[in-house]
Amino acid sequence: MPRANRHFLPGYVWHITHRCHQRKFLLKFARDRRRYLHWVFEAKKRFELSVLNYMVTSNHIHLLVKDTGANVIAQSMQLIAATRDIAWSEPRKLGAKQIGVHTGSERPD
Repeated sequence: MPRANRHFLPGYVWHITHRCHQRKFLLKFARDRRRYLHWVFEAKKRFELSVLNYMVTSNHIHLLVKDTGANVIAQSMQLIAATRDIAWSEPRKLGAKQIGVHTGSERPD
């Protein structure tokens, strides 16, 4: 079933739930939760996302954000999702060089 169109409503507060892939428990370790929050606050800096509150559980995240401009929430969520997916992919599947992981067998550039 296709997703409904999103509408830009300036000044509204949105509750966003972001689930982990296949509802896996990808956020059960503190380092993974910190990495996710790092990208939330990076989006806040880059796109001026207004984060009012957040809650990170082991398999999903709740964000309470205010819509401050056209595409701010969409761009922020794209950044967070893309960097999260790259960071949690196995280096062997994608190739260590593709995701910037130094495995020790090759010299970093």
